[in-house]
Amino acid sequence: MTTETVGIFYLLSEAGPVVKFVMLLLLFFSITSWAIIFIKFRYIRSAFKESAEFTDIFWQCRNLADAFSKAKALRSSPVARIFITAYMEMARSDGQESGKKQLSRSEKSYLQTIGSIKRSTNRSIGVEVRRLVQLVPFLATAGNTAPFIGLFGTVWGIMNTFQGIGISGSASLVVVAPGISEALIATAAGLAVAIPSVIAYNYFTDRIRVLDSELQSFSSDLINIMERDIQNQLEG
Repeated sequence: MTTETVGIFYLLSEAGPVVKFVMLLLLFFSITSWAIIFIKFRYIRSAFKESAEFTDIFWQCRNLADAFSKAKALRSSPVARIFITAYMEMARSDGQESGKKQLSRSEKSYLQTIGSIKRSTNRSIGVEVRRLVQLVPFLATAGNTAPFIGLFGTVWGIMNTFQGIGISGSASLVVVAPGISEALIATAAGLAVAIPSVIAYNYFTDRIRVLDSELQSFSSDLINIMERDIQNQLEG
């Protein structure tokens, strides 16, 4: 352990209760932020990887049923989950139609089926986006508040330092330096929490925006394919 590290721990041990509370609060923000960063990085990376894999599989499959069987194996893919939702909704509508003993869909049932698929797909997209965004706002909170929490600790430490100067009647470096060092540690800790949190928040926000765009694009293509399949069945 270096001399600087020992000095920091000594200053923290000699700090007042308010500064110690500030440091504990920043430690909580730091541990939580890094945990979220690791969790969301792995989750979003898997979502990108498996979504790209499923998209390639989807366009290579001969029919939707084949794509459905492949989609069930890619549990980390938001695109695959949206496809499963839309396919199951279409299959449910097919079951209802066969129960009515109709040889082909009427125009009314066709519109109802497409509308139902669109609604279920939109709901599924909303669920997937909320799942991607979950926990990420905490990084923004940490990035915005941690510097101010650290600054509060710094101001409080400097106030105590000046109070000690007034009591001792001496403004020598020996009296002032420990209090100023203790105060500045809080600001440094606040910045150490805020910088990685802001970087991670911006990165995850950009990745989520890209995934959201891919979900919207894929759902539009999927609905068009399903519309053509339903029209072919209607005409057949």
